Amino acid sequence: MKRALDVAVAGLALVVCSPLFAVVALMVRLDSSGPAFFRQERVGLHGEPFRIHKFRTLRVGSAGPLVSPTKDPRITPVGAVLRRTKLDELPQLIDVLGGSMSVVGPRPEVPGYVALWPDAQREVILSVRPGITDPASIVLRNEADELQAAEDPERHYVEVLLPRKAAMYVEYVETMSLRRDAAIVAKTVFAVLGH
Repeated sequence: MKRALDVAVAGLALVVCSPLFAVVALMVRLDSSGPAFFRQERVGLHGEPFRIHKFRTLRVGSAGPLVSPTKDPRITPVGAVLRRTKLDELPQLIDVLGGSMSVVGPRPEVPGYVALWPDAQREVILSVRPGITDPASIVLRNEADELQAAEDPERHYVEVLLPRKAAMYVEYVETMSLRRDAAIVAKTVFAVLGH
């Protein structure tokens, strides 16, 4: 039932949002050189890797840590707006339709961060499809601001935020239901609109 709802919601959202997709893609391309989309390997269901879709928010070829504080100089002007509004995440509807992701589920991490999860937590988290949103996405919506305030953003992410997220991911998986998923989607929408 969850997969059927994912396909229905993602398919409808992609159709409804297609004009917005086109506008955002054009803005990204005009703002800085490079593709409109950003692809990166993430870890999905049962540990299977997949390449996530996002609108590109960083300058092409900019090296640096995997995490990005609010004032990261690698972020483009349009990218800053996309991150603040979470519009950079919309292309993940493609991943939901393709079966790599769900609308609601633990946020997918890069392999290096997944390797840092304790074995017991990793097994639980990877037993479901990763999602576009989840309780951690709502609670830690201003994660970039917290990273900005940290002396060492990447270390803060690994030592503070990653364990906190993992605990919330496990709690979600162990208590997940379609009713709770609907509530999480509603809270996510309100959080984005309220921002």
